[in-house]
Amino acid sequence: MSAGHLDAAVNADKSTGRITELIDQLEDRRSLTREEWTELIRGRNKQAAEYLFERARETRIRHYGHDVYIRGLIEFTNYCRNDCLYCGIRKSNPNAERYRLTPDEILACCEHGYELGFRTFVLQGGEDGWFTDSRLADIVSSIHSRWQDCAVTLSVGERSRESYRILKEAGADRFLLRHETYDHEHYSRLHPPSLSAQERQRCLWDLKDLGYQVGTGFMVGSPFQTPENLADDMLFLEKLDPQMVGIGPFIPHHDTPFADQPAGTLELTLFLLGLIRLLLPKVLLPATTALGTIAPDGRERGILAGANVVMPNLSPAQVREKYLLYDNKLCTGSEAAESLKDLESRMQAIGYRIAVCRGDSLNM
Repeated sequence: MSAGHLDAAVNADKSTGRITELIDQLEDRRSLTREEWTELIRGRNKQAAEYLFERARETRIRHYGHDVYIRGLIEFTNYCRNDCLYCGIRKSNPNAERYRLTPDEILACCEHGYELGFRTFVLQGGEDGWFTDSRLADIVSSIHSRWQDCAVTLSVGERSRESYRILKEAGADRFLLRHETYDHEHYSRLHPPSLSAQERQRCLWDLKDLGYQVGTGFMVGSPFQTPENLADDMLFLEKLDPQMVGIGPFIPHHDTPFADQPAGTLELTLFLLGLIRLLLPKVLLPATTALGTIAPDGRERGILAGANVVMPNLSPAQVREKYLLYDNKLCTGSEAAESLKDLESRMQAIGYRIAVCRGDSLNM
């Protein structure tokens, strides 16, 4: 080996040593500074990632065993009042084929899901004004009363504190609201002026104060994102201490201003999943649809990086392809709730099992 190559190898070893040192610090429940988070994210490499995933799996198994929790995803409306620059169902997209499920159709999805073994239903939709507090509360109440051993999760965006209170009293157990990015300037580059990082974060604190099991998260590799932005995201997660964190790679949609932007990578998304597992050891951590979209084995690799939740699609088959947040989104095959046996076999192949239960977070 030449002197130049030897020096490079020594420097690489030193770099890996520093990154694993920061991973150890995280596993020991010692907080990292913004500078240390940035160094950890920027300095990652394959060797450090393998070390991280081993630590993350051990932590995940210590708290949740080998169970993988399933959630039945019901995408009940793709109408949205917002114009987020990355989203395929943004209000100014004239090519989006709009739909709303009726309350009876939503309940039929739940009934079908219950028969398949789902004990959590996730109602996800755009910020659709047709679903007023009273209409949405009636739907939540109906689900809650018919399937009392199930959890009801909402993912319906920014609403008033009073709205969140009404929905909680109707029987909603959990609420998913990604903060997308903590940094206010970065947030403004991804969203229209009517939206702000401050308001998004206000919603999350209101949800937590009202007693919801709260889920948040961010896009990985979104346009203009820096390692410093991701460091801020990790610091926010530590402060909020949510019950669930959903992250996934940014994937462009052809009918948005970001159509030509590069997608986020599987590599960085997996690395951040591992870091989140060590940061919040008892959190619920999904291997998202977006992971399965950018790699055929993306969800399995997400589970092996520390994730413990998957969310198959329970929406009626005729609308699944209309809820297109990004291009090539999976909604059939093993992503469909009807293919639960296929999903179960894929989890068994990597040493895990599907659990039929509510799957509540231990991070309470």
